[in-house]
Amino acid sequence: MAVLHSAPRFASNEGVLDSLSSALGSMLVSAKDEMGEVVLTVQRDRVEEALRLLRDDHQYQQLMEIAGADYPSRAERFEVVYMLLSLTKNHRVMVKVSAAENTPVPTVTTLWPVAGWLEREVFDMYGVVFAGNPDLRRILTDYGFEGHPFRKDFPLTGYVELRYSEEDKRVVYEPVKLAQDLRSFDFMSPWEGADYVLPGDEKAGTPPIAEAKVTESPKQTGAGAPAEGKSHEKVVPTAVKATDKAEPGAPDPTAKRDDRPADGAASDKAGSGPAPEGS
Repeated sequence: MAVLHSAPRFASNEGVLDSLSSALGSMLVSAKDEMGEVVLTVQRDRVEEALRLLRDDHQYQQLMEIAGADYPSRAERFEVVYMLLSLTKNHRVMVKVSAAENTPVPTVTTLWPVAGWLEREVFDMYGVVFAGNPDLRRILTDYGFEGHPFRKDFPLTGYVELRYSEEDKRVVYEPVKLAQDLRSFDFMSPWEGADYVLPGDEKAGTPPIAEAKVTESPKQTGAGAPAEGKSHEKVVPTAVKATDKAEPGAPDPTAKRDDRPADGAASDKAGSGPAPEGS
């Protein structure tokens, strides 16, 4: 049975950019259709108003995600990206605002309560502050964590590492100690050939011996006397020769195997005869 739904299977971007741009008006900073997605950049202080208009008047009912991005070279280094979905149109739009470390972004928990968790993730990873969030705490990192891991100036190794201490019977934090710094790691493959001598390959770079060195006598090599020249030939075993000397109890070598008496047959013949009287 076919299921009919008002939402199209594929929604085109045709006319969406112009329609939303005119609706946002002065709230809009820039708008573009990039890589098949409608991207709207709005003023930071009016982001809650802009998203409310898209939800109520243009049927973008769901807030799917809030993500962050860091551009350290910009004056306002952070971007907060809101991804909206229209269930009735089967269409998505992206709304962006820019922010600095000391410029808070208005919360959108008044529109979607789930935004409280999403804003906490952006705050934890990037350090963007959301004004009006009722519970703006870290959500992914540990208690007492310092810094924001997704910033471009945050070291890949972090500042501290944790382990469980058997002596203290608790988790302890210690400064990161690495055998080799990741920032100076050499990614050159030794099979491609390095411009320097790799550790352990010092002998491989020594020049070859100019003159072959030979021993003066077999005593210096520890070798024994040379073997016979025919040592490599196979030895064919010789046939067993029959002797004229009679051995008591020896089988007849010329007799066939079938003609030989079975085990115990000779003793039976030797013991056969008339039974003694009274047996």
